[in-house]
Amino acid sequence: MPRNRATASHLFVPRKSTRAQQRAARAEFARARTKARHAQPTAERPRNSGTDADLQPVYPVSGRPGPASARGGKLRLPKHRLTTATASGAYPFLAEAGLGAEGVFVGRDLHAEGSFCFDPFALYNSGRIEGFTNPNAVLCGVIGMGKSALAKSIATRSIAHGYKIYVPSDPKGEWSGLAEALGGQTIALGPGLPGRLNPLDAPARPAGVSEEDWTSEVRKRRLLLLASLAATVLKRDLLPMEHTGLDVALDLVVADAELSGTVPLLGDIAHALGRPERLNAALGGQAGSLGHATDDLAHALRRLVHGDLSGMFDAPSTVTFDPDAPMLSIDLSRLGSSGDDTALVLAMTCASAWMEAALADPDGGRRWVIYDEAWRIMRHVGLLERMQQQWKLSRGLGLANLLILHRLSDLLSAGDAGSRGRVLAEGLLADCSTRIIYRQEPDQIPTAMSLLGLTGVEAQAIAALTRGRGLWKVAGLSFIVQHLLHSKEKQLYDTDFRMAA
Repeated sequence: MPRNRATASHLFVPRKSTRAQQRAARAEFARARTKARHAQPTAERPRNSGTDADLQPVYPVSGRPGPASARGGKLRLPKHRLTTATASGAYPFLAEAGLGAEGVFVGRDLHAEGSFCFDPFALYNSGRIEGFTNPNAVLCGVIGMGKSALAKSIATRSIAHGYKIYVPSDPKGEWSGLAEALGGQTIALGPGLPGRLNPLDAPARPAGVSEEDWTSEVRKRRLLLLASLAATVLKRDLLPMEHTGLDVALDLVVADAELSGTVPLLGDIAHALGRPERLNAALGGQAGSLGHATDDLAHALRRLVHGDLSGMFDAPSTVTFDPDAPMLSIDLSRLGSSGDDTALVLAMTCASAWMEAALADPDGGRRWVIYDEAWRIMRHVGLLERMQQQWKLSRGLGLANLLILHRLSDLLSAGDAGSRGRVLAEGLLADCSTRIIYRQEPDQIPTAMSLLGLTGVEAQAIAALTRGRGLWKVAGLSFIVQHLLHSKEKQLYDTDFRMAA
């Protein structure tokens, strides 16, 4: 037994021993074991009895050397080839190359354990990501998950990169404080407020565009606005004779404004539509008599002049567009909320038209246009048509549109499958190369998978996302990103202040 204990001590060497010391220890152990076998042939195999924490086995961590290592066999597996597109579908969050370090810092890529930056203009111009065809984005998430903070963070940090921010309609007034804090401009509209916007204002003609072409473009925009307003109030599509009536009434009002040196107003359009004899005289019998076909149009537009929206869009604009302001928002929170949001939609249409006129200059630089609470827009075809035009012209005008929703199913509220509204809503989503999805309720997962083409792994991810975390799908790439906020940003973006004591 003493001999066994002495032999067992050779099983250990100091932890930080060199390879030479380990080889010497193994050789000494072999000699001691041979000697022990000769002395006691039937003795038990020595056991390790060392308890010193600074000692380790003679054999390396990789195991015993030679044939006794149990590594002599060869494992052969059949080869399997697949494309990177298929591999990314099976493992969507592994080995992504990222979007680069250019652009606005958003937060931390949880799978790559690195910073996540985003700049739609830089991605579009670089062409590094296949399928990134436009700078538009959609952001959706349930209440309280931090999507509003993300939108405001992107807006605030984009200003530091030289971009300007425009919010055509702010139904809850959440962007007013942010715009003022950043040295921007806020226009508050509502009953009793002094602000006035004339949605028929003509923007300045861009350099390089002829006078004739620009006059035709302004006329098209005004007709689209008038048709949207009338269709929203009437809650139906316009008839062909009604479109003709709008054409003639607009031409008459513009001609009168040029003679008097004034600007055309919505009240002038409503007044001209109420005089069918003048419209028929202007037609000259080319399309027959309009008769009383424009009566509904006249009453519909009268709501903007004498109805619940009077005093906001029936006079020349009292504010001017400042192209150098870092942020401009139009606050519509004073309009209130009710079961019928027609008044708010009409105001959003007029405000958007006024701002779009200012955004028409392609030399205005790169700009974000943010549509907050966009679920209100989905039920109104007129607004969707205006937004579609904005989406299609985004690249030419240097605009990146951001659509903010609560659920992706809000897109389905635009109408039944195959309807004009549904086609427009789904077209807006298709024209968004960037989709940011915060947590969705379980009953919304199938809709999200259908509209966005999510994999099973991605669907499971969005159902379990915590506050501030979102799934970013940028063209064909997927990321799970934790949005990071500075303490001052948290105070500035707080949308729960009314819930506090």
